[in-house]
Amino acid sequence: MKRAAIFSPSWDSLGGGERYATAFAKLLLDNGYQVDIWWPENISKSLQTRFGIDISNAAFGPFPHNHQLSTLKYKLIFWVTDGSIPISLAKKTIIHYQIPFLNPGFPNKIKAHFYLSVCNSFYTKRVIDKTYGINSQVIYPPVDLEYFKPQTKTNSIVSIARFSTLLHAKRQDTLIEAFSRISSQLPGWELILAGGSTDPDYISRLKKQVKKLPIKIIINPSLFKIKQLLGSAKIFWSATGFGIDVAHNPEKAEHFGITVVEAMSAGAVPVVIDAGGHKETVVEAETGFLWNTIDQLNQKTTLLANDPKLWEKLSCATILRSKLFSTSAFEDKFLKII
Repeated sequence: MKRAAIFSPSWDSLGGGERYATAFAKLLLDNGYQVDIWWPENISKSLQTRFGIDISNAAFGPFPHNHQLSTLKYKLIFWVTDGSIPISLAKKTIIHYQIPFLNPGFPNKIKAHFYLSVCNSFYTKRVIDKTYGINSQVIYPPVDLEYFKPQTKTNSIVSIARFSTLLHAKRQDTLIEAFSRISSQLPGWELILAGGSTDPDYISRLKKQVKKLPIKIIINPSLFKIKQLLGSAKIFWSATGFGIDVAHNPEKAEHFGITVVEAMSAGAVPVVIDAGGHKETVVEAETGFLWNTIDQLNQKTTLLANDPKLWEKLSCATILRSKLFSTSAFEDKFLKII
């Protein structure tokens, strides 16, 4: 039987990189591979709850003590990098770059040339190729378009993002500030901020900022709850990367933005910051809007909220565009290289 191993340094966070790796593991399992996940706990139930992907047939185990020699028994190694590159003796090694690193260190730059490199967006690719001196391939993260469908729409604006101030901070504080300025102009509308969190202090600050505004904060929502929120939302917001100089800190912008595509699939029109991977998913004034200032965010949001025909036109267009980022597209591209 063909054997593969998958490594990610942060399976405990269940973020975008882990979602990508889980989808890849499912692809391998479906194509006759024995899959080893290098992680000390069997977290398959958590992965299915969070991502809706069943990889219970994979084997979970700690990172091998002598992993260089251990790689000899594998046909394929899939490595989600945190900037570091392994020494792999497997027949094929795929390094997945989820984050646009700038300073990985000279040894990692050398090792990167020996393996196949895959990025989650052209935004990430531009930084990675320049940093490591390689020519990586872009394979967009898979989105389960069949799961995220339009439901009965309500006057709601939704943002789905981790509540965190680390790495690429999602800037929910900026969204609360923006909504506070236009709430009186949008009677009956509400803003819903949802996402995972391990930062109670940040949540506490946001709740104080909300005051009596029609804003809900939902912590650690289930996948089903996210489906409901996006399905009923008319507008999707993101401020990830706001106020950041992406030339010097590219890692702090959205690297791709899976939830944006999920929202599009559900017919929620994205109004997202003009930075990072958002430029690849949203076409200005055709499948949503891009913004650089809070005033632009509010102007484009009120335009959508007050023009039902425009909203309906863009909502239909977002659903069509989301198909570019389907699970089948992800699988087709990987099957060609494994």
